[in-house]
Amino acid sequence: MAKILVVDDDPLMQLTIQRVLERAGHVVGIAGDGQKALVRFKSESFDLVILDIFMPGMDGLEAMRMILRHTPGVPIIMTSGRSHTPASMSEPDYLTMATKLGAVSALPKPFKPSALLTMVSECLASAGDRATRPRPGQDAVPKS
Repeated sequence: MAKILVVDDDPLMQLTIQRVLERAGHVVGIAGDGQKALVRFKSESFDLVILDIFMPGMDGLEAMRMILRHTPGVPIIMTSGRSHTPASMSEPDYLTMATKLGAVSALPKPFKPSALLTMVSECLASAGDRATRPRPGQDAVPKS
């Protein structure tokens, strides 16, 4: 299974996501803010990052930018508990913004464990497809 870094400033959310992912067979690392996430990311190898947008200190958008600068191909799922309903029209849709800035996917909180696992599976499969797909100008099968 995959090694996943979960970054959230809410200890209960960290624990919840960790348990869901570990029960599915993944190995999970935890960080409580963007700065701690960068330290872990630079010293360990992760297959996927689940990153909350709103955290004290370095927010998730800045952490995502730094992580993608370090490892451009790593898939990132952004999460947020901020409402994106019509009642909050004065506030930007941060989850959509995150996907435009490099996140592979976005998941509004609260979410069901099944939705998280589906998104994780899809992101990992997509990352695997990108890794095995030939680059432009490269043949899929070597010529004999």
